[in-house]
Amino acid sequence: MKITDDTVSHIAHLARLDFKGDELEAIKGDMEKIIGFMDKLSEVDTENVEPLIFMNEELNVLREDTVNQTLTKEDALLNAPKKDSDYFRIPKVLDK
Repeated sequence: MKITDDTVSHIAHLARLDFKGDELEAIKGDMEKIIGFMDKLSEVDTENVEPLIFMNEELNVLREDTVNQTLTKEDALLNAPKKDSDYFRIPKVLDK
């Protein structure tokens, strides 16, 4: 498939890119190589090949989801430079 300047300009616009001069020619060459590779893949015989749904036969083994108290509020605030009862205090970062 031949890639034209219009095709590159359209794709560049969609991707919010800007190609000029040598960059335009380089990207056209790269796109032609990509399309050529995809055309080469279409030549592969996949007549008796089952669709691949999973990459392997392994099952996803998950642990039981249990709730544990790992850190209390008091422990979390213990080393805080500034705190206000149950919360961390930080400097103001937004102005209204």
